[in-house]
Amino acid sequence: MKPPAQDDLAREPAATQGAPLTIRERRAALKNKIRRRGIYVLPNLFTLAALFFGFFGIVQAMNLRFDYAAVSVFVAMVLDSLDGRVARMTNTQTAFGAELDSIADMVSFGAAPALIVYEWALRSLPSPRIALAAAFIYAACAALRLARFNVQIGVIDKRFFNGLPSPAAAAVVAGFVLLMDDLSIDGEDVAWWAFAVTLVAGISMVTTAKFFSFKSMSRRAISFTAIALLAVGFGLMLMHPPTIIFGVFLVYLASGYVVWLWRLFGKPPVVTDATVSDAGEKN
Repeated sequence: MKPPAQDDLAREPAATQGAPLTIRERRAALKNKIRRRGIYVLPNLFTLAALFFGFFGIVQAMNLRFDYAAVSVFVAMVLDSLDGRVARMTNTQTAFGAELDSIADMVSFGAAPALIVYEWALRSLPSPRIALAAAFIYAACAALRLARFNVQIGVIDKRFFNGLPSPAAAAVVAGFVLLMDDLSIDGEDVAWWAFAVTLVAGISMVTTAKFFSFKSMSRRAISFTAIALLAVGFGLMLMHPPTIIFGVFLVYLASGYVVWLWRLFGKPPVVTDATVSDAGEKN
């Protein structure tokens, strides 16, 4: 029986034209195939790391370490933004990776924020049913948002998200928890505020409001002014990270509704042939 390496070499296709591949060429092709399989693992490792931090955030919320729980959600956000970029850079996008990414997003940005805010503040509401309903609505909206994104990925404008992205919604909820914890404010003292933030963030994920995706900016050259503003933003964030982080994502949440209202009330009147003819008769 031949060794596995020899079997793999024997299965390598010969050249369609000219002389067959040499042993050295077959070995090089086999090495490229093995290297290719190894590269496919890289983006999935980032996805699994994001899944781990979502799970870790849930565990820390159960241990009443809500600061660690909130930070874990933000770490999962960073890792989630990297797995897609790594897959595109290495040209290793697969259907398996896309499905794994959706499952990880549901845990990290759906279940984790809902359970964190429930343990931190919602469970202290007067009615346990209201608390359970708010947490479930957020988790259900995250699942619906991810499912809608998967079926519309090839037909929507890539410049905008249809509804608030689940990582941004998770950042709003986790940012509120992190800010209140940093200010030494107990969750039960702001339970109704947490209830409102959870519902607004959850429902925003299933609306038809358009949120800028920033994907088009990555393909353009960044100006010096943009780099300077980015440096200023990092400097401001260092002053008080919880406030700045929560404020940035809150503004991003509001931006979708501002654009929606502008499109609703700021559209110019539709001019038809009948309107033009009526105006000519009046003159």
